[in-house]
Amino acid sequence: MSNLSAFAQDVKFSSSDKRIEQAFAWAKDMALHYKGHPADPVGPWYESALPPRDAFCMRDVSHQSIGGEILGLKRENQNMLTLFARNMSASKNWCSYWEMNKAGKPAPEDYRNDREFWYNLPANFDVLYASWRMYLWTGNKYYINDAVFVNFQEKTAKDYIDTWVLSADSMLNRPAHPNAPVPFNESDSFHRCRGLPSYSEGVPNLKTGVDLLAALYQGLSTYSAILAGKGKSAEAKAYALNAEKYRQRLETDWWNTKDNLYFTYYGKDGKFGRDEGETFLLWFDALKDTTRIKKTLSHLASKTWNVENTSYLPLIFYNNNSCDKARDYLLYLSDKNTERREYPEVSFGVIEGIVQGLMGIRPDARSQSISTIYKTTGNGNAGISNLPLLGTVINVVHQGTKQSSLNNAGKLQVSWKAMFYGDYKLAYANGKQLPVKHATDSWGKHISFAEVTVKPGQQLNINVK
Repeated sequence: MSNLSAFAQDVKFSSSDKRIEQAFAWAKDMALHYKGHPADPVGPWYESALPPRDAFCMRDVSHQSIGGEILGLKRENQNMLTLFARNMSASKNWCSYWEMNKAGKPAPEDYRNDREFWYNLPANFDVLYASWRMYLWTGNKYYINDAVFVNFQEKTAKDYIDTWVLSADSMLNRPAHPNAPVPFNESDSFHRCRGLPSYSEGVPNLKTGVDLLAALYQGLSTYSAILAGKGKSAEAKAYALNAEKYRQRLETDWWNTKDNLYFTYYGKDGKFGRDEGETFLLWFDALKDTTRIKKTLSHLASKTWNVENTSYLPLIFYNNNSCDKARDYLLYLSDKNTERREYPEVSFGVIEGIVQGLMGIRPDARSQSISTIYKTTGNGNAGISNLPLLGTVINVVHQGTKQSSLNNAGKLQVSWKAMFYGDYKLAYANGKQLPVKHATDSWGKHISFAEVTVKPGQQLNINVK
C-alpha cells in the first residue's frame, strides 16, 4: 500500500482554467504542510484544529478526511478516526475526546477530566459519517467492520442519543445541560459546553441547533446504510425510518415561513433564532426540497461567513447545481488576501471541492465503481492524475463537457459510470459504440451516461453525441 501513498503525494491537477489550477497547487502545498511528524507519540496525524495547538478535532477531521485521502494521507486518516472511535467512553456519557494533540492526549484547551470538558454533540454523527465516506472512497472495510468502529456505531446510534436526550420528539424540550457536572458552574465553559447541542459556539443559552438535527439525520442514515451492507435489512430499515423522523421535524419545526429560511437554533427561552449553521443542513444532505435548498443557498451566498463555514461551500455549491458560485468560493478561499486562509479546513476543502465537486469524481466501494461528471458552465478541460481510491490509482481527464477519459494506473479493476449533462443519443468508448442511459438529477437536469469496466493498465475515452 505504500506505493499508493507515494503516488498520491504527487497527485496533480491541470486545467485550462489556470486560476483553479493555481488554487489546487496552493491548497495541496498548504495541506501537506500540516502533516504531522512521523515520530509524534500520537502516531500519523495532520493539523485539523487551530494551528498553534498541534492538534486535531472531530469536526475538522471529519471534514478534511476526503481531501486528506486525495493527498495520500491515508495512514493519518485511519489513525485519527480510530482514536476518536476508541476514546468514546461511558464515563464521558459516550462522548469521545473532542480534540487530541500530537502527544496522544486530549487537548488541555478542551479537556480537564471525564466530567469537565468541551464537546459539540454533532461530532459523533460527523465521525460516523466520515468513517462511512472513508469506506466508500477507499474500499477499506476496516472503517465499518473493525470492532472499534462497530462499537462506536452502536453506542452512537443508541446510548449516546438516549443519554443526551436526542430523540426526534425531544429536540425542543430536552434539558439544555442533561449531563452537567454537579455542582454546576455556569461560568466554567467545561461545565456549560459539556455537550453543546450545535457546532455554533457563539450563541448563549442554546437548547438545540439545527445542525444537530441534520447530523442526527445523516448519522442514523449512515448507520442504516452500514447495516444494509451487512445484510441486516430489518435493522437498517428501522434506523432509516428513525433518521427520517429528524428530517420531518426539521422541515416542520424549523422552517420560518416569514423569511423563507431555516431557523438555526432554539434557545432556553423557547424562541427560535438564526445565526450560522445552515451550512451543515447541506453538508449532512438533510434537505430534499429544492425550493428550500435554493433559498438556503441564496442566503449562504449573500453573506461572508468565517473561513471554517466557507470551506464547506465549494463542494456544497457544486453538489447543488451552482457551478459558478462554487468556483467563486474556490478562488476566494485560495486568495492570499482572504483572512485566515491558512486555517487547515480551507486547503483541504479546496482539494475536495475540485476533485469531488468540479471533476465530479465519486467512488463507491459497495460496487467497486466510480462515477464522473464535469461540473462547469464553461467548455474547457480539466484533469487529475495519481488519484488514489478503491485500492487503485486513476487519472481522469474531462475534454469539454462531452468527452471524458479514465486511465486505471493501479492493480484493481473498476466499473466506471461516465456521466454528461445533456440528452445525448450516442456514446463511444475508444470509438466503439456503447448503450446510452438517461437520468434526471434532483434539479431536473438531464444526464446521459455510459457504464464500462476499466481493467488495470487500461485507458478508456468516452464521448457522447
